[in-house]
Amino acid sequence: MQQNGKIIDGKYEILTKIGQGGMSTVYLAMDKRLNKQWAIKEIRKEKHNSNNAIVVKSILAEAQLMKKLDHAALPRIVDIIEDNEAIYVVMDYIEGETLSKILREYGPQPEETVIEWAKQLCEVLDYLHTRQPAVIYRDMKPSNVMLKPDGKIKVIDFGIAREYKENNNSDTVSLGTRGYAAPEQFGGKGQTDARTDVYCLGVTLYHLVTGKSPCEEPYEIYPIRRWNPALSGGLEKIIIKCTRPDPNDRYQSCAQMLYDLNHYKEIDDEYTRRQKQKLAAFVTTTAISIMGLTTGIASSIYADSANNANYDVIVEHAQKENNADKKKEYLYQAIDIKPSDIKAYEELIEVYKSDYIYSLSEEQEFISVVNEHNSELKQNKDYLKLSFQIGKLYWYYYDYASSDGDNADNQTVRMKAATGWFREASGNNSDSKNISYIKNQKELNMAQIYADIGQFYTDIDKAVIEGCDYGMYAALFERLEQMVDMAEKDNETEIVCLEVYRLVMNSINARAGKFCTDKVPKERVIELCNNVSELTKTTDTSAQLTKEMKESIIEKIDDTIESVELAYMENEEKTEYVENQ
Repeated sequence: MQQNGKIIDGKYEILTKIGQGGMSTVYLAMDKRLNKQWAIKEIRKEKHNSNNAIVVKSILAEAQLMKKLDHAALPRIVDIIEDNEAIYVVMDYIEGETLSKILREYGPQPEETVIEWAKQLCEVLDYLHTRQPAVIYRDMKPSNVMLKPDGKIKVIDFGIAREYKENNNSDTVSLGTRGYAAPEQFGGKGQTDARTDVYCLGVTLYHLVTGKSPCEEPYEIYPIRRWNPALSGGLEKIIIKCTRPDPNDRYQSCAQMLYDLNHYKEIDDEYTRRQKQKLAAFVTTTAISIMGLTTGIASSIYADSANNANYDVIVEHAQKENNADKKKEYLYQAIDIKPSDIKAYEELIEVYKSDYIYSLSEEQEFISVVNEHNSELKQNKDYLKLSFQIGKLYWYYYDYASSDGDNADNQTVRMKAATGWFREASGNNSDSKNISYIKNQKELNMAQIYADIGQFYTDIDKAVIEGCDYGMYAALFERLEQMVDMAEKDNETEIVCLEVYRLVMNSINARAGKFCTDKVPKERVIELCNNVSELTKTTDTSAQLTKEMKESIIEKIDDTIESVELAYMENEEKTEYVENQ
């Protein structure tokens, strides 16, 4: 180990140690001739140690490989010094932090930020893959990417990179970081090539945007919107394609992947369908205009898109249509004609609610249209009214269930997905001039209640980890009481009422002890349980789905009350024990 102030090769002065590996140490050094700082990796030689000899050989190979490379996102090797005691590799000193450290400190990163990083990583990997011979990096992961203060990235640690050799399967041994590494990196499953780096990059993006490490439970790469429904379908598709087990099913180059990253908003299946639908509508409209068809319902529907009268005709036609798919087609065409009017969006919401399920595919098609026309919609004084209805659509009907069909898990996902829309509807994210739809304070409070409960479920896990959750449960309980009162008095539909009652029962059952800790009186909790029990039993159900919901809530009532009694009894015993000490 070098001491601060030591001079290497007569020109590099050691300033301080900045990193430590298994068999190497990295120092910050000053070039006394150029007055420039460098990073120096020192690998100590150990005689009679075969492992050390392998490491030394590997480091030298890495250094020789990197000396051939010249890219802004790669550190330069400027010198290799060897004496009897050690090898010193002099390279660029990179200021900044690794993406793994950023993940640890700040959690999942914003989608747009991750996509920008992904583009830079694609560019540098494509540079490596297009060398002669190609260089396969093989160890892409957040800890091997540095983020500089200017927002640019640098890829570090080329310890297991290799030059590609045609049909040389023997050089693919078990190298790479488990979780991030592609299947072919563990021997017997083919040779590593550019598609291996595509896989590793896909897993890295998954970790960055979800915060879920592939090296920790559940050890699987799930669709990213399982963890955060607000993420885009386009990015989800990119990551899924990157991480296919068979290399032939992945992007065949980083250049292909980069193209999709530059168009991630357009590669969603629903976006493609909408574009084709627009083209078909345009062609039909043009053909009809040329043919001079100016009468009948067909000419009313496919007339000049600037004619607002046609908008009303199409919406009316959709309202009379019994087939849900055809109804949606009419409504999407109406939106194309008049994207700022909320009537067609409201009708679409009713179509989605008609079978009690707002499916993932329906969400993709609907939100892609809402996002496409977001600027026009926000000019409408009724935009917040639409936001409120979208929030309720997510809260009560969104069907993005967990893989094991856990209803409680799915309900949490629904609430998180709805929260932003309710915040919008409550006026917190909008201009006050757009709150004209709110008729009275009660309706404003409704949006706020939904938003606050959704925010609780969004924030609670982090608050528990940080130990700052005290008081959050009492606020949640008050909102639950208000929501039950709202459902009872506002003549809501059976599914809305039953979803409210199920949420209350699940919340009390899971957090009875926390309500006690937050000093919510037991009598008040029991009263809410009894109230929900009575309301559930008197709710009329007209569908098998709601009938099953009602039965499942009733089955939980006794267990929930028992959980409350037990939680408060344990707290009383703890209090009594402390007082007697």
